[in-house]
Amino acid sequence: MKSFASGARFLGTGFAVLLRSPKHLLLGAVPALLSAVLLLGCLGTLIYFSPDLVSWLTPFADGWAEFARQALRVLLAIALVGAVGLLGVLSFIALTLLIGGPFYETIAEHAEEQLELDTSGDGAGFTRQLARGIRDSIKLLAIALPGAILLFLIGLIPVAGQIAALVLGALFGAWVISLEMVGLVFGRRGLPFGERHRRLREHRAMVLGFGLPAYLLCLVPVLQLVVIPAAVVGGTMLAHRVLDTRKGVVAPRYSGG
Repeated sequence: MKSFASGARFLGTGFAVLLRSPKHLLLGAVPALLSAVLLLGCLGTLIYFSPDLVSWLTPFADGWAEFARQALRVLLAIALVGAVGLLGVLSFIALTLLIGGPFYETIAEHAEEQLELDTSGDGAGFTRQLARGIRDSIKLLAIALPGAILLFLIGLIPVAGQIAALVLGALFGAWVISLEMVGLVFGRRGLPFGERHRRLREHRAMVLGFGLPAYLLCLVPVLQLVVIPAAVVGGTMLAHRVLDTRKGVVAPRYSGG
């Protein structure tokens, strides 16, 4: 529980750092706004056409009794929108970080200076870092898509499946968001994508403490504009924590637990 609370404090510190620097808060909100407009438009279109879509997916139910046919299609629509919503949140964060890469690098460096964290890297130039970011975003979406499909199938189970899909979706989303948010520090140090999984698995409670509130807050459309840059700062702290813990060094000026 202490580690979970420590992870949550990283996100809280992210908000505190940005509220003391409105310039960086605004800088981080711009890419999030662009991504939100694009993906919310896609999600809204899906919700609008979902009745037609589920009817097209279930032609075999046309001859069923009215109640059974409508129950099946409502259940399918809920599961479909839920799974796409999860994928949309994770895609939104990946797209936002990709669009706003240089902005978020600036925010992360600002946070590191404020918290006196190590800013060293492997010396890779902008082009190489951009290529890493694109590659990592593709890998993250490759993880998110099968997860969303699995949760969609779980959500087809009446009542129990829908509750399980909500809980598992939140935990899965928390983990993927954490993977995304530590990417700036790991990428700057030249650490491969798989290394993120390995290091974060050693601190599961802390990772969920950070990722779970970040994921849930990202479900609120307008709040996303503030949550993303705050999560970048919190993810920077989380990345330093798991890396410094690994090396037996306690990072200065914060006690992440």
